[in-house]
Amino acid sequence: MKSPADDARLRAQLAYLLPPPEVPDLSPERRLALRREVLSTAGARPRRRVPRFAVPAVGGAVAAGLVLVVLAGGSPAPPAPRADVVAAPDAGHVLGRAALAAAAAPRTAVRPEQFVYIESLVAYAGRRADGGPASPPAAAHRRQVWLSADGTRQGLLRETGAPDTPLDVSGPVERLAHRGATPEPGVLGPGAPSIARPTHAYVSALPTDPEVLLRLVYAQTRPPAGGDPHQRAFTAIGTLLAETWAPPSVTAALYEAAARIPGTTVLESAKDAAGREGVAVARAAGGEQTQWVFDRSTSAFLGERTVLTRATAAGPAGTVLGSSAVLARAVTNRPGEHPPVVSTTPRP
Repeated sequence: MKSPADDARLRAQLAYLLPPPEVPDLSPERRLALRREVLSTAGARPRRRVPRFAVPAVGGAVAAGLVLVVLAGGSPAPPAPRADVVAAPDAGHVLGRAALAAAAAPRTAVRPEQFVYIESLVAYAGRRADGGPASPPAAAHRRQVWLSADGTRQGLLRETGAPDTPLDVSGPVERLAHRGATPEPGVLGPGAPSIARPTHAYVSALPTDPEVLLRLVYAQTRPPAGGDPHQRAFTAIGTLLAETWAPPSVTAALYEAAARIPGTTVLESAKDAAGREGVAVARAAGGEQTQWVFDRSTSAFLGERTVLTRATAAGPAGTVLGSSAVLARAVTNRPGEHPPVVSTTPRP
């Protein structure tokens, strides 16, 4: 007859022989929920000050002897971090909070025959085709765009001081690989939707798994020989954030995907074209730094800036080549129509 000890020994042997159970991967939604819980818990944790203790006189010799032993063994150990000092956030932290805020936003229904309306302020420096010095940016002006939701209808671009421009009309145009680049001749006309040519229908169907989405962005923004694929991906995601109105789950995935791009940094303070100050996530390549500005309290995307990080033919380091500020997003039934109710980011 087996004893309880024999049964315990048998179970231990079987557990050793059997493989460990598989751990299922988390869904993007569950991953966002866990990140929200971790960040909210970290933000609510109270700060504690480390008390300072005096060494009693009777133990002074012993304490001194311990210090001498540590120093004799090599360089002193680094001091323990103070509990009342909060480290500066990294890009992943800022983008993670932006993803959580985006995921919690309500989704707006857009019918295929409707238009996505985006209102912004923009200010860009003049760039010469021969690559000479850039002229200083003019004052920020209003920009309105009506984009066909399914890409089959003619949209409209309206900017202060310029005639209205119909969108998706075949004809010769000058293309820019990125803001501030030398214009290249091309033809504008109907084409298949893509990361570089998004429609609302296309953006709404993008993957919500950040890894899958990032692979798609890299595949569709592959640069020419010698280009920086990470910067192309970062710029493309920034354009999607500023120039489209993706569903909350897709917007959150875009932020999560951007957090996986190497070389991103955080600027503690930056301003968009409307003068709104916030924290920025930035990435630099080729002497130019692209900055995404976020509201400090809501983590809402405010706008973009492009700044020279070193002296180039366009100007000295610190020259602002362009800036934008997203003011409103809405849905209309036809181009040129002003929606009575819009979704806005914080006004200046």
